[in-house]
Amino acid sequence: MLEAKLEEAGTLKKLLDAIKELVTDANFECNEEGLNLQAMDNSHVALVAVHLEAAGFKRFRCDRPMPLGVNLASLTKVLKCAKDDDECTLKAADEADVLNLVYEAKSSDRIAEYDMKLMEIDSDTLGIPDTDYDAEVVMPAAEFSRIVRDLSALGESVRIEVSKEGVRFASEGEAANGSVLLKKDGEIGRVKTDKEKKADRARARGEEPEEDEDEEGGDEDEDKPKKEKKVKKEKVKKEKDGDEDVEMDEDKDVEEFKPESDNEEEEKSEAEPSGDEDEESGKKRKKKANGSSKPAKKAKTTKGKGKTKKDEEDKPVFDFSMNSHVSLTFSLKYLVNFSKSASLTNTVSLLMSNEVPLLVAYDFGQGYVRYYLAPKIGDE
Repeated sequence: MLEAKLEEAGTLKKLLDAIKELVTDANFECNEEGLNLQAMDNSHVALVAVHLEAAGFKRFRCDRPMPLGVNLASLTKVLKCAKDDDECTLKAADEADVLNLVYEAKSSDRIAEYDMKLMEIDSDTLGIPDTDYDAEVVMPAAEFSRIVRDLSALGESVRIEVSKEGVRFASEGEAANGSVLLKKDGEIGRVKTDKEKKADRARARGEEPEEDEDEEGGDEDEDKPKKEKKVKKEKVKKEKDGDEDVEMDEDKDVEEFKPESDNEEEEKSEAEPSGDEDEESGKKRKKKANGSSKPAKKAKTTKGKGKTKKDEEDKPVFDFSMNSHVSLTFSLKYLVNFSKSASLTNTVSLLMSNEVPLLVAYDFGQGYVRYYLAPKIGDE
């Protein structure tokens, strides 16, 4: 049985609006890790890969792997019956031929329920190999949408060139030509390999990245300070009521950090024997003490709930790195369709290598949607 509850139906609506023109029928492969969709367009030029993590759902249950064959146009019509902020629950029994959708309004007691017929779709899941790209461009999704939309009015193709000068989008049409150059302030970095990116993701989750066997046999004495430091941090966490989000590396911070209850008792005892002036000074000391404890709470919520990543998404920036010069030509019609995913997140990543399909990636809170587009060969 499948039961997946999304906090907001708007996420699923935006996702389907972005891919429904590329793909008509597709399977949502459901397993304990989440929902996956992979399909190619009719011309077999572009491939779409969607992943919704199980952790991104408010409630998720999938007893066994099962495919849900849906017509994306029909599913889009059913989802239009829900408001963007409604809670959306997808239900399907084992070997069911119907997908049940339940919309629960947050502002009222309204509950809407719809049943949509499922389809049997024969499709093979392609294994997408890990590729070390020669160039990577990270830019605001709205800027990418504007560039491909403007250039599509001039011609059918766009040449994307990544060099030390910057990232250039150029299109040539019968009546006019146009190009857009995006420059970067500062040094141009190197594109990280897939192994290095996996290590960065592991560090972001607070895990130790996997090391090679020859690196594991290093100097044991160098590992001792790290272990002692780790034990010290764990000791501080236990002394602070088991709060795992507050970490202090120096003894000075440990001495200054006190529970609020102790501060309030000390301030009350200091304020009782005095007159009006002592009471005022006691209040000031109390406010000062409470003010000193607030930054620790603020750091706790920011780190614990992962707001740092959200803040970065709210401020999209332009950046690119390259290992070698890359220049490829792509169909603007597909790029315009890809750019509709800008409603999901503020940032888009373009990864390119010569004679390799372009990867356009949109990562958002519940998962990601990735597009692969084959380059044009020769003059057309």
